Amino acid sequence: MGAEIRADGLVMTYGDVRAVDGVSFTVAPGEFFGLLGPNGAGKTTTLEMVEGLRKPQAGSVRIDQYEPWKREPALQRRMGVQLQSSSFFERLTAREQLDTFGALYGVAAGRTDEMLEQVGLVDKADVRTEDLSGGQKQRLSIACALIHDPDVVFLDEPTAALDPQARRNLWDVLRSINDSGRTVILTTHYLDEAEALCDRVAIMDSGKILELDTPAALIRGLDAPVRISLAPGTLDVGVARDIANGDAVTHEPEVDGDGALTITTRDPSRILTELARRDALAGLSVKGASLEDVFLELTGREYRA
Repeated sequence: MGAEIRADGLVMTYGDVRAVDGVSFTVAPGEFFGLLGPNGAGKTTTLEMVEGLRKPQAGSVRIDQYEPWKREPALQRRMGVQLQSSSFFERLTAREQLDTFGALYGVAAGRTDEMLEQVGLVDKADVRTEDLSGGQKQRLSIACALIHDPDVVFLDEPTAALDPQARRNLWDVLRSINDSGRTVILTTHYLDEAEALCDRVAIMDSGKILELDTPAALIRGLDAPVRISLAPGTLDVGVARDIANGDAVTHEPEVDGDGALTITTRDPSRILTELARRDALAGLSVKGASLEDVFLELTGREYRA
């Protein structure tokens, strides 16, 4: 299970637009790898070159020893692809869709029941796809990509437009895909999703990779302050100001409209020790930097169409 992916200096232009500009990365067998970036960053075009849907204008990409754009049958059988927008055969049930996809790969009929179980659609097996919810269609799309038991799986925004509950349920499915040893490449606009699922992420913008590392390492590298919030009435503002006194604090304690008090600091251990000494930990919350903060620091905060 799993496959190594090597992209080296990938380039793709559309007229005067350099959509992908010298992108290089390696994905190890069995790794869950994320491609992140704002709209127009070049994520999907990069993914399409790695999948073999587009031939790079420059550079190279290999999945193990194969060049994907050559569409060699030996590699095609090892790949599973879930696109941003999936289309199903009309008027077929979920079971019939999977049977049809499986037949294209010569998969035994029993595989359909296995996949319905894996993506939690057993009770929807005889429902036509047009009558499934958005989350159910996404899970069926992933099942179709996995029906032939591929070694490497490409997921292009698999949880787009899903409600929070459906997203979290789908995360369990995605984790199980990777836990079985498959190599997974994911693109997503949900930074919490990438932080929760990916072993490493590459943050792209303007066709280039800006940073590539584990989510934890990228967050540590940001060196952002920690926000410690106290429930209303827990501590007097003057006392909080005394506790927060020192160079490690970046801002004066803040009080919101509900009376909750927040101390922003680069020395959280000292602040928390002082709060514990005053028995002021009830209702406390501590929030450090996230992958979203790294993303915004690298790509900016301006609106992208």
